[in-house]
Amino acid sequence: MIPPRKAIEYERYEFKKWEHFTAETIVETPVSLTVNGQVWISFMCTPIHLDELALGFLYNEGVIQSMEEVADARLCEHGDNMDIWLNHSVEQPTNWRRTSGCTGGMTAVDLLAKPNVNFAEDNFKIQPEAVMEMVDKLFESQELYRDTGGVHTSALSDGEKIVFAADDIGRHNTLDKLAGMCLMQNTWPKNRLLITTGRISSEMLQKAAQLNAPILISRTSPSSLSIEMAQRYGITLIGYARKHRFNVYSNGERIGLEKKVE
Repeated sequence: MIPPRKAIEYERYEFKKWEHFTAETIVETPVSLTVNGQVWISFMCTPIHLDELALGFLYNEGVIQSMEEVADARLCEHGDNMDIWLNHSVEQPTNWRRTSGCTGGMTAVDLLAKPNVNFAEDNFKIQPEAVMEMVDKLFESQELYRDTGGVHTSALSDGEKIVFAADDIGRHNTLDKLAGMCLMQNTWPKNRLLITTGRISSEMLQKAAQLNAPILISRTSPSSLSIEMAQRYGITLIGYARKHRFNVYSNGERIGLEKKVE
């Protein structure tokens, strides 16, 4: 197994003098995904919750829908390949697209065409104060970040508590890990809210839609395409969430914002 932390030494120049430090940094490593004996892709990731990462990736790509389709899932002895065997055949995508995800995410999903996704009629609503409470809860779950820094955290909430939290150097990987946690533990909250430290780009919005989360909150900014997709899908998209403020980019009526009359 590859540990998620690595001891390092470094020098700091401050106030006109040098000082030596020892610390830990987050590990980034390639882990390949093999499906039914065929190598599909390699993740650049933090090597924790790798079963969840692989299975969640397949779920978010629409390859599987439940653990009933999984015959076996195992990490190789060297910790650098996840071997997934399904109980049915599956065609390997031929057109992987590099996304804007940090460390270079990959997807075969058409990010601009999901005609069956529309959360406009979803009645899950929260108060504005709950958004800021989620920011606090996300901070509380960031144990690995407090130890090493340089890592993203995403969490799945039911609107009141955090159900699952996942860490990774790649923000897109955290949402795959959350999907894998739901799959492996067969725990799917009726109401689903996602909060993340990462920027919301199109593939992050797509994964939120695949996870059936009508509310997506980020500590930082959304991209123009993610805003367009959120408006199209009926997802409430919130950015720059802090303890005392946040920005709403789409479908704010889910959190008490009056809908504008055209």
